[in-house]
Amino acid sequence: MDFKDFKWTVDTKYEEKDNGIIAYAPADTDYFVNPVDGQVKANAPFFYKEVEGDFILRARVSHDFVSTYDACVLLALEHDKLWAKACFEFTDFGTNAVVTVMTNEKSDDANGINVDTNEIWLQMARKDNVFAIHYSLDGKEFIMSRLAHLPMKKRIKVGLEAQSPTGNGGMRKFADVSLELRSPFDIRKGV
Repeated sequence: MDFKDFKWTVDTKYEEKDNGIIAYAPADTDYFVNPVDGQVKANAPFFYKEVEGDFILRARVSHDFVSTYDACVLLALEHDKLWAKACFEFTDFGTNAVVTVMTNEKSDDANGINVDTNEIWLQMARKDNVFAIHYSLDGKEFIMSRLAHLPMKKRIKVGLEAQSPTGNGGMRKFADVSLELRSPFDIRKGV
């Protein structure tokens, strides 16, 4: 993947490797709008490209799962209170899980499937204002984790985010990254 059109929202240590990036998630970093008190956190390193219209973003992600909410994230963002997030996260239940967060003024937070591995494939697709999150254990068969409507503008930021909301930070690996600028034929299947 060619990352020449990508930018960082926050400077961080990173290197390009395995058709992707390995990026450092500093301590106390996240994208989240607390649904209880409305507090906004939008300080995680986000490696993005501006995209017009529909897309399919995919990556093989992994990390060390040290602290609660440590995650590799695929993020589609219009602004700090309107975005979609697909995470491979160390949950507050002590599991490695596919977690999805949809934010329209305030965030929801939905734990998905738990997996007994430190590596998984994540995919995010957009068709109009419908966003679909899929995951795969083998990079071939993708299973839907979430389907949601978010009223975003046509032009948004799409890319990779490294977070460590409660921990001391760590490296996040995004390999075999692909970004297709096309409409999915079937948004529920993610193809």
